[in-house]
Amino acid sequence: MARPFPSFRAVARGALWGVAALAAAFFALIALYAFVDPVSTLMVARLLQGKPYERTAVRLADVSPAAIAAVVASEDATFCSNDGVDWGALRGVLAAAGERGPARGASTLTMQTVKNLFLWPGRSVVRKGVEIPMALVIGKLWPKRRVIEVYLNIAEWGDGVFGIEAAARRAFHKSAADLDAREGALLATALPNPRERDPARPKPLQRRRAAEVLARAARNSGALACL
Repeated sequence: MARPFPSFRAVARGALWGVAALAAAFFALIALYAFVDPVSTLMVARLLQGKPYERTAVRLADVSPAAIAAVVASEDATFCSNDGVDWGALRGVLAAAGERGPARGASTLTMQTVKNLFLWPGRSVVRKGVEIPMALVIGKLWPKRRVIEVYLNIAEWGDGVFGIEAAARRAFHKSAADLDAREGALLATALPNPRERDPARPKPLQRRRAAEVLARAARNSGALACL
């Protein structure tokens, strides 16, 4: 005798329990990662594929302030003032979106941290819809110093290279603490496409973008006031 299909109520109850379990896991990891150096989903994926990766976690105090300023200027100029989401930039992206959706992401450093820690790569409306509330939670529960510290330690900077310490040693043969402003800007401009942009051997376009990042960082010297 064929088993009856589960009722709508049973399916809804199961879905609610699933959402509750995911939410509980998210909050538990947020509490843990406030103190413990986390790994990103890309790092986990490499481990599952049997591929090694380079990453040496460092404290924010052990990263050159010039490099931090370059990353903020390049990736999230409103980092110190936003709540995890840059609503103005997001509205601008949505207003300019074509039939195929937004051409750029308007992701803050907090949103990128959420994506790297919990979500999948690529750009989609579904992922953005999950990413935004998670970023707001992290923006409330973590101080800004912890957000950028985690980001700098899990961001991908090349094939199998994660975190600014490994990136600095790979590209410039020095620690993240010793990076100068130009090197920090070259690392920052590699972030949107780390597999194609090499800070050690930048192409002309990347060098121009690095110069723009340096200029923005100089103009917005108060952008790191929260750190």
